[in-house]
Amino acid sequence: MKFNGKVAVAVICSTLLVGLGGYAYGQEKQESAPEAQKSAAQVEEATPVTGVATMGVFSKYVFRGYELSKNSVVFQPGLTATLGGFSAGFWGNIDSSQHRTQSFGENDHHKSFNETDITLSYTKAFGKLSLTGGYIYYGTKYADETEEVFGTVAYDMIGKPTLSIYRDINKYVGTYINFSLAHSIPLVRDVTLDLGASAGYMIGDSDYWKTFETETGDYTGSKYSAFHDGKLQAGLTIPVTRKVSVVPVLQYWFPLSGEAKRHWGYGRDAVSYNPNGYLKSFFAGGVNVNYSF
Repeated sequence: MKFNGKVAVAVICSTLLVGLGGYAYGQEKQESAPEAQKSAAQVEEATPVTGVATMGVFSKYVFRGYELSKNSVVFQPGLTATLGGFSAGFWGNIDSSQHRTQSFGENDHHKSFNETDITLSYTKAFGKLSLTGGYIYYGTKYADETEEVFGTVAYDMIGKPTLSIYRDINKYVGTYINFSLAHSIPLVRDVTLDLGASAGYMIGDSDYWKTFETETGDYTGSKYSAFHDGKLQAGLTIPVTRKVSVVPVLQYWFPLSGEAKRHWGYGRDAVSYNPNGYLKSFFAGGVNVNYSF
């Protein structure tokens, strides 16, 4: 969580490949052998498996405005494979020196591979409009593991407006809505300047999201619901080879409302209005190295 496995990915990919194989076999029963071979080759050419492997190195791990690392460097490997409209992805977070933040974590100062996420999704395009639906499993060590389902609507135009809705269906039942814009400007030799902005709104539904009340000194208030996090981002995409690119990124994160940043006290003694911790304004930066296949 991205709370910014391998077996599940293998099972999904295997199921898809078996399904396509069954489809080709059924067609062969109704056609002559040469035509069947031609059809199978066309299908294979039209629906190849593509993907990207990535390794990121960043100054902070940030998830929806929450700081999930402190005084360390994080390494974030990822792998996504796509067949037709289906995608399966793995993402991880390795903290070089794990410290507890005001949101989550453990203060053991040791290197920790503390998160493994699995994403399964399907995308369908209708001209410039694309719709995506999917599922995310968050395998977190610093917090309870949880799951989400999500849907995304994107339109291919200047700014690439994208609306995404995530629904936690397990531990942290609630809805997160995010609207984002992105635009790339060609520079020289296929290098692009990549600009982006996003805004999020959080709606907590379960008792987990009850807010802090000074009258009771506990989380007994109304459930957290507020304009949540904002992000401005700038980066470069620098092709090294036809398949390898380097992408340095600088991000500025900030709270979007008084409820999102509301807290009492400072440092370890701070008490947050939001049970997950309060949001602060800060910069985060790093670089991704991507390999496309």
